Amino acid sequence: MMRMPITIEPMEPKYNPQVSRLYVHAFRGKFQTLTNMNDGDLALFFEKLFACTPIDPASQRMVALQDGEVIGTISIKIKLETNIKNKQSNFPWRSFKSFGKWNVFKMSIGLYLFDYKPKYGECYIADVVVHPDHRSKGVGKLLMQWAQDFVQGEPLLVRLSLHVSGKNQRAKDLYEKISFRTHLQENSFVWHFLFNEKEWYYMVKDIK
Repeated sequence: MMRMPITIEPMEPKYNPQVSRLYVHAFRGKFQTLTNMNDGDLALFFEKLFACTPIDPASQRMVALQDGEVIGTISIKIKLETNIKNKQSNFPWRSFKSFGKWNVFKMSIGLYLFDYKPKYGECYIADVVVHPDHRSKGVGKLLMQWAQDFVQGEPLLVRLSLHVSGKNQRAKDLYEKISFRTHLQENSFVWHFLFNEKEWYYMVKDIK
């Protein structure tokens, strides 16, 4: 049976449920350490989060599609020259009350800690996720290549960057194979307390 081609397409609202389930595969270890939400609750939380998050001109999400199925996703962030900012204070956290106030509070803290602010010239990979059934099939490589092509096409961008957990040596090795290098090793007691992950590597890849 011939395998259908994989395409990289911009994120659309219709993909929210599938991307949310991908998030559960990738981040359940972190957020289920933080909260008492099960896989279904986490997927619904992320789906609602995607639906409520306003469009941000400084970020972009892409999805890897095969035969209509989302098998991977990547999100990037840059720093714009303008001073336009989204009004995060208007984010409708109250509409998440069905998940429990304490869970929502802890999730908001966790998401805040994930919210890295890139510098000028930097294209930060906020996340890259591949469905477990499609790993080691080149999907991640396609997503990373898209990010590199994006930087090459933007005159003001010069490098890619990302964070990887000290517990995820496999991912670190994979990034090193595609020319990322460790720029900074960070230790955070806050991360250790909330997620049981103290050590993080900030990695960069110079494109230009």
